[in-house]
Amino acid sequence: MTAPARTTTPAGSGARSSEELIRAEEPVLAHNYHPLPVVVARAEGTWVEDVEGRRYLDMLAGYSALNFGHRNPVLIEAAHRQLDRLTLTSRAFHNDQLAGFAESLAALTGLDMVLPMNTGAEAVESAVKVARKWAYEVKGVEPGRATIVVAADNFHGRTTTIVSFSTDETARAGFGPFTPGFRVVPYNDLAAMEAAIDETTAAVLIEPIQGEAGVIIPDDGYLAGVRELTRRSGCLFVADEIQSGLGRTGTTLAVEHEAVVPDLLLLGKALGGGIVPVSAVVGRRDVLSVLRPGEHGSTFGGNPLAAAVGSAVVGLLETGEYQRRAAELGVVLRGGLAALVGRGVEGFRSRGLWAGVDIDPSIGTGREISRGLMEEGILVKDTHGSTIRLAPPLTITAEELRSALGSLEKVLTQGV
Repeated sequence: MTAPARTTTPAGSGARSSEELIRAEEPVLAHNYHPLPVVVARAEGTWVEDVEGRRYLDMLAGYSALNFGHRNPVLIEAAHRQLDRLTLTSRAFHNDQLAGFAESLAALTGLDMVLPMNTGAEAVESAVKVARKWAYEVKGVEPGRATIVVAADNFHGRTTTIVSFSTDETARAGFGPFTPGFRVVPYNDLAAMEAAIDETTAAVLIEPIQGEAGVIIPDDGYLAGVRELTRRSGCLFVADEIQSGLGRTGTTLAVEHEAVVPDLLLLGKALGGGIVPVSAVVGRRDVLSVLRPGEHGSTFGGNPLAAAVGSAVVGLLETGEYQRRAAELGVVLRGGLAALVGRGVEGFRSRGLWAGVDIDPSIGTGREISRGLMEEGILVKDTHGSTIRLAPPLTITAEELRSALGSLEKVLTQGV
C-alpha cells in the first residue's frame, strides 16, 4: 500500500491541525493512554481519515468494538430511529426496546436470561457478584469465603476488583489494597486449574482467547476441559467473550470452536456496534435469578438507545454473514502472516480475523512497527514489547487485507 492519500483539508480557518490537537490534550487530559499520533476526524467502513484528510485502513477496529465497520448503515439507522423517539428512562420504568433485545440476544447465544450493562468491565464486575451470590445461596459456600479461579495474563478490565486478579503489574502498581477471593493459575493448564478448585470455588472466569496478552489461543480441548472441571466440581464456568465474541473468530462465540456452553457469558464491545457502550451478562436462568430488585443495577444499563442498537447488532449476526467472512478472510490473514515468518515475524497466533504477531525485536518494538505502519496508512496496536495485534472490521475485503499485509512486509523489510 502506498503512503496514505491526502484529501482536501477540512474547511474553516479555525480548524486545528493534528499536531495542535495532540498538543492541546497534554495539559487537560489524564495521561492514562499513549495513543499513536493520529487524530481521527471521520470514518466509514474499514477506513478512517485524520483532520488533514489522510486516510488509514483500520486494522484494530476499536479492540473489536467495530466488528461491523465504522458507521455501519444498518446500525446507524437503528440509532437514528431510536434517537428520534426515546434515549433513556432508567430502569425505574420499562422501555419498549429492552424485551426484544434480551429475547434476541438470549436466542443468539443459546442461553436464558440477560443482565444488560454498559461497559465490559461492568459486565465482569456483575458476573463476579452473581457468581459469589450463587455460591452462597445455591452451592452453600460459607458466607465471605467464595473464591473465583482466573488465569494468569488475563485482561478483564481496569476496575479495582478486576486488577486485583491481574498479573500485569502496570495495571496493579499503586492501586492497592486489592480485593481478596481470587486464585490465579497459568492459562492453558487444566491440572493447575483442577488443583485450585475446591469447595469454596464459585466460578472459573477465563477468556476463551486471551486478547490483551497477544491473542493467546489455548490448546484444543482446553475449553472443553474447563467445562468438564466446573461441571464435575459444581462451580460456574464464566466465559469473557468481550473481545472474542460476536463474530471475531469465525463463529458467533469463540467457545463454539469446542462446542462449549458456559454458565455465564460476558459480552460487550461489538454489542454496541461502535456507537454506544453496551455490555451484557447472558446466562442460565437459575444463576441470574439470584439477583433481586435493589441488589444490582445501572442507570444506563438496558437504556432504549443501547437496546435498539444491540438488537440491530444481533440481527446482523443472525444472518451468519459476518461469521463466514471472518472464517474465510481468516485463511487469507493466516496465509499472509505465515509467509512473513522468518522474514521479520518470529511467530503468530490467529483465529478468524484476529491475530497476535510477534515481531523480531532486532527490527523494532511493537510500537515502532505500529508507527511505521501508520506512516504506510495502516492502523494497528502493539502489546507486550514486540507483539502487534491485528483485528480489522469484519467488513474488510480480501484486497484490503492483502494490501495491509503487504505494508507490514514493507515495514519489516525496510526497518524502523
